[in-house]
Parts: sequence; structure tokens; C-alpha cells
Amino acid sequence: MGGRFRRLWAGPCICRTTALDGELVVWDAAGRLAFEPLQNRLARRGAGAARATEEWPAHFVAFDLLRLSGTDTTSWPYRRRRAALESVFAARRLIAPWALCPSTTEADVLREWLTCRRSEWREWSPRGSTTPTTPR
Repeated sequence: MGGRFRRLWAGPCICRTTALDGELVVWDAAGRLAFEPLQNRLARRGAGAARATEEWPAHFVAFDLLRLSGTDTTSWPYRRRRAALESVFAARRLIAPWALCPSTTEADVLREWLTCRRSEWREWSPRGSTTPTTPR
């Protein structure tokens, strides 16, 4: 799979002893998640795969931290894991095609996010911003 998603693996390295939980995603022109182009990218080879990479760039959206520097974090409370995940993004200076899934416990913020499209999202801030994120 790495050959079909080289942009993800060509950027900043996540240590082999660190494991993120997340999703590979592709957005369509309207800013909606597009699963079919992602599937098509997995099926293509050679020149077709290269064209699909340009036409449908993939991003990895991380939403949890499962292992940090060899330490299993799954027993940690979610808030601690989330803080550690944000620290990984900040320390590694992860940017597109890496994205940190937004997180909130506030109902009003969540309602606002559910009405946003990708084009309305703002870049993630490692300083704990509660604004939604999107890859560039």
C-alpha cells in the first residue's frame, strides 16, 4: 500500500515504535469524503496509479495514539492520549498529507463542525485550538 500513497511516507517520519489510529481519506471537489476514488487508487498500477495520486491526493487523518515510543497507550485515559497525539503532531511538524482529526467535548462546537465543509475548515494549531483541521 505504501507505493500507492508515497506522499504520506515521504514526509516527516513517525517512529516505528509509535502507532497512530486513523483513516486514509480523499476529498471530492465539493469537500466531501470520497471513498470510491480511494478504492480506485488501491486498484491501480503504474502510470494509472501515478495519475490517480495527482488527481485524488490522499491524506491520513489521525484520531488516536495507540503506541508512543514503544509504550502501549491504549490503557491511558483519552485526554492523555489526545494530548500526546497533539504533541506528536507538533514535535514532528506534521502537515498535509497528515491531518489531526478535530476533537471537542462541547456540543455547540460539534454542531458547528457538522455543518462545515472541507473548504471552511482551518489549519490545526498545535497550541490546542478547537478549530477543525484540514490538509492543504
